[in-house]
Amino acid sequence: MSASGTAIDDILNGARSVLFAHAHPDDETIASGGLIAELVARGIRVTLLTASRGERGEVVPGPLSALVGTEALSLERKRELAGALRVLGITDHYWLGQPPARVDGSPERIYRDSGMVWVSEGVAGPADDAPTDALARADLGEVTADVAALLAATRPDLVISYDDHGGYGHPDHVRIRDAALRASVALDIPFAELLDEPTSGAEWFNLEHRRITMTDALRSHASQLTVFGNEVVHSGGQRDPIRPSVGLRIVDAAGVATAADARELLAEH
Repeated sequence: MSASGTAIDDILNGARSVLFAHAHPDDETIASGGLIAELVARGIRVTLLTASRGERGEVVPGPLSALVGTEALSLERKRELAGALRVLGITDHYWLGQPPARVDGSPERIYRDSGMVWVSEGVAGPADDAPTDALARADLGEVTADVAALLAATRPDLVISYDDHGGYGHPDHVRIRDAALRASVALDIPFAELLDEPTSGAEWFNLEHRRITMTDALRSHASQLTVFGNEVVHSGGQRDPIRPSVGLRIVDAAGVATAADARELLAEH
């Protein structure tokens, strides 16, 4: 049902495989952990693409604080992600820039965390000191081509990522969303954006029965957040409710880029 109560086609109807495109380790669980657990339980094959290793993330005060600003943080976040994926039931996981999420013939690369700054309460913006190899500074055509390479290899029935604001404005969220959308258009794969609230024209999934699984997966990301009951406290001190229920809305490709435009972007790479 849509948010207005009008019957609409089930976005997941007939889907046998779904690919989630996320920016950093922990985003898959925070933004879509309940939905991932639901899809796995339905027998739908779930693939996760993670764009960066979250090297510039803050760290929860405590035993892991010394990892801030070190390469060891990326190793820790990879370990945490592996734990979360075991809980959620994901076995197909790929890093952007590494085959098969890399254009054939191109050397492997790591898209680094771009960092962010808070521009207002709950809204992030780009950091002035993003490294030259950061995801947000990478050519959109290159990023799109890498996502498209993975889509061509896995052929999902649906691609899911953030809305056009990247959820809360993080530049890495916006970049991977834009690339995933354009790659989906080029390969004629439906693209759906994640929504936090019921919205007209979207399908809402009440997933309270997946709360325990999602919460257990969140606990894996101990460097980034702490679970307190039905809430999480992030490394920066922000407190948010755990939200297993989410909305999905199919994005009209014509409103973003034509298939020809998207294919031309890929052709350049």
